[in-house]
Amino acid sequence: MRTLIRMASNFSRIQPHRIPQFRRRFLNIAAASFKDTSQLFNECNELMTWLRTKTGLEISSVLAIGTSSYGRSLFASKPIEDGDCILKIPYTAHLTPDKILPEVESLIVDDVGTVSRLAVVLLAEQKLGKNSDWFPYLKNLPRAVNMHNTIFWAPEELNMIQQSSIYHETVNLKSFLAREFSALKPVLQHFPSIFGDMRLDDFMHAYTLVISRAWGTSNCISLVPFADFLNHDGASEAVLLSDDDKEISEVIADRNYSVGEEVLIRYGKFSNSTLMLDYGFTLPHNINDQVQIFMDVPLYDPLYKMKMELLHKHPKLPIAEENCFSSSGCSFIMKEVKSSDRKGKGIPLALRAFARVLTVSTCEELNSLATEASQSDGRLARRPLKNMSNEIQAHCILLSKFKHMIKCHDAAVKELESSNAPYCGTQLSVRRQMAIDLLRGEIRVLQSASAWIANYCVGEIILCGHRTQRIRCSHVTQYRAVVPSSR
Repeated sequence: MRTLIRMASNFSRIQPHRIPQFRRRFLNIAAASFKDTSQLFNECNELMTWLRTKTGLEISSVLAIGTSSYGRSLFASKPIEDGDCILKIPYTAHLTPDKILPEVESLIVDDVGTVSRLAVVLLAEQKLGKNSDWFPYLKNLPRAVNMHNTIFWAPEELNMIQQSSIYHETVNLKSFLAREFSALKPVLQHFPSIFGDMRLDDFMHAYTLVISRAWGTSNCISLVPFADFLNHDGASEAVLLSDDDKEISEVIADRNYSVGEEVLIRYGKFSNSTLMLDYGFTLPHNINDQVQIFMDVPLYDPLYKMKMELLHKHPKLPIAEENCFSSSGCSFIMKEVKSSDRKGKGIPLALRAFARVLTVSTCEELNSLATEASQSDGRLARRPLKNMSNEIQAHCILLSKFKHMIKCHDAAVKELESSNAPYCGTQLSVRRQMAIDLLRGEIRVLQSASAWIANYCVGEIILCGHRTQRIRCSHVTQYRAVVPSSR
């Protein structure tokens, strides 16, 4: 299930388990027809009038709704200076789960999540249509057909990203939503006048609107009308701030804006996989990209049973929160290695520790690792192996894994690029480009990790004063340490 992240005194975008580069989206008035521009102007006035009436406050005097290739956006209608408060929205204008009808709430089982409950509120208001108090806001929300979150992708489209962990994340999310809807369906059917004939597709759409647009606090999540039209720039310092005393949320500009410029804020430091799953877009060069690496102990390993027992007994591998250990193996989140030298951050300690456990070939060495862990902080194989040949081999296992993934990702990218031209401008073209952005980003991460490991292996051999003998393998050049002769 997804978690809500509280960032100091700010609201934060709902984060699933996890945007960097500047992404400017321009208002293309010239390309739009007069009718479209006029309609947008009327919708903006209607929404702002509704917000002023609902809150009794001026929400913003410097922002206007516009359109970009990514949907509704906010643009500077007047010059904005760094430090200006450009947006104020009281809590009374937030759409929250506590607005669910009491008779509906009383029938919902406890294990239905907060996001799903807010989705139910959204569904009820959408069913009311023009009779909803929130209609001026709801009419500006995107339809499912215009959203590119991966749960809306057809099977053949999902196949474009099967090399990435997001493929399985999407499948798992769809299964989770099916279970949530199964728990909610009897409740929704009990109130046909409120929800009508509600289907799984309707619930998925509402749930995705919440995930992609809501903001989380310490005790609630909120859809914040008008503010959720702000698009993302990972380099921006502007965020949606909350003041619980004044019960208001606001945005402070972090730079100057000229009239007509799109105003941007920061959602969070999200990889393309998260952006695709939860927001429905990607960045061509995302500095926060990451790769999920799955490692397991081979069944043919003579010490399989002992290694698995040891890993379960000492689960405190140096693993960060985003990594997880299961009965079948362990998955690790790896980000781009910024430096290929030995002073760089390098590969995650947990991943290197797991590889060391894989490499150990005797019971005595395993017992030694267990003793070392129990005598320190309980984390297994966090230090280099004393047997330098095993230490090099452990890292070569990782290098082989990375190179194989690079080869598969690269082949997938080339196939996507070769078939891109005929679909220019279509939904498939947009999603194909998203897949390319994702896979290229993961390739970049894997390549940086491969360079780091190669340098680490060479460095370890040099430090130990060993001669090196290169051995060509099917996926990797390995380095085997050879002790100098006594002569």
